[in-house]
Amino acid sequence: MASITFEGAQRWYPGTDEPAVPGLDLTIEDGEFMVLVGPSGCGKSTSLRMLAGLEDINGGRILIGDRDVTHVAPKNRDIAMVFQSYALYPHKTVENNMAFPLAMAGMPAAERTAKVHATAELLGLTDFLHRKPRALSGGQRQRVAMGRALVREPQVFCLDEPLSNLDAKMRVQTRTDIARLQRELGITTVYVTHDQIEAMTMGDRVAVMKDGRLQQVDTPLNLYDKPANLFVASFIGSPQMALLPTYAERGTALIGDYVLTLPMPVTGAVTVGVRPEAWQVVGPDVEGLDVVVSVVEELGADGYVYCTTGIDGEQKEVIVRASTRQDLRFGDRLRVAADPARIHVFDTASGERVRA
Repeated sequence: MASITFEGAQRWYPGTDEPAVPGLDLTIEDGEFMVLVGPSGCGKSTSLRMLAGLEDINGGRILIGDRDVTHVAPKNRDIAMVFQSYALYPHKTVENNMAFPLAMAGMPAAERTAKVHATAELLGLTDFLHRKPRALSGGQRQRVAMGRALVREPQVFCLDEPLSNLDAKMRVQTRTDIARLQRELGITTVYVTHDQIEAMTMGDRVAVMKDGRLQQVDTPLNLYDKPANLFVASFIGSPQMALLPTYAERGTALIGDYVLTLPMPVTGAVTVGVRPEAWQVVGPDVEGLDVVVSVVEELGADGYVYCTTGIDGEQKEVIVRASTRQDLRFGDRLRVAADPARIHVFDTASGERVRA
């Protein structure tokens, strides 16, 4: 296996005024599962394709281990890639689909068969080896595509939104399978997705991208607990954090009529961020923010209560995680208070997190 290093890697597309990736600096450790996540057009797939050699690099370089592969042909980079499309040969069986790259490499038939069967067992495909792709479910087809990549025993495993074609239940099962498999094999893996739930549940670390630039690279929990800026705060977490612009005076901010104590003695224009679980429904005699219920999402034991509140003449949305057994309904008026220890504070002008 091997580490991966992007050193100022750039990608310009002809006829464009701005680079798709202006200069990516990122180190992925040997055996690490790194997820690149961000909205459409943020440069995550372009970065993955630069690593695989499918996109030219217009500046900087990429290393796999100590080897500079910037100008190495894709077939010589020792990378296996799985795309959103399964790209299986419809006329070949599962076994022959998986064996195809080994046959192209000239591996003897007996050795090919042994490798394919061992990989099929790992992926739970042993009973399907003699079927053709049309006789498989979407999740099974994706596992075949993964198996075809894994039989080569690559140094680096690249996955570009491999779950996009699956239904919700199959996505959950397959992402669990991929994460388990990566940990068992220890292959350095780069996984691209626009789904922040996939990113949070699968990656050892997650790189959040916007407009081709890294916003934050960290563990999933640190991204959630300590977002580096307003973009990461709004992108990571579902439902998203409430972001409320205000002015702070020595660690105290006014949100509507709610006097909020901040976790640091900051003064100036700030944006206060509060996640749904940091709000608590309180009584009318307790200091808090008055809100009106607009939507209630029932999840069983609890749920999300979407509320609106008027702040400085504008309607702002506040989402509260609460027990829906309280029989909350559209139009109900509540008072909520935020846990001061769980409040996030960002500089409104720069968007950067205010450190304690």
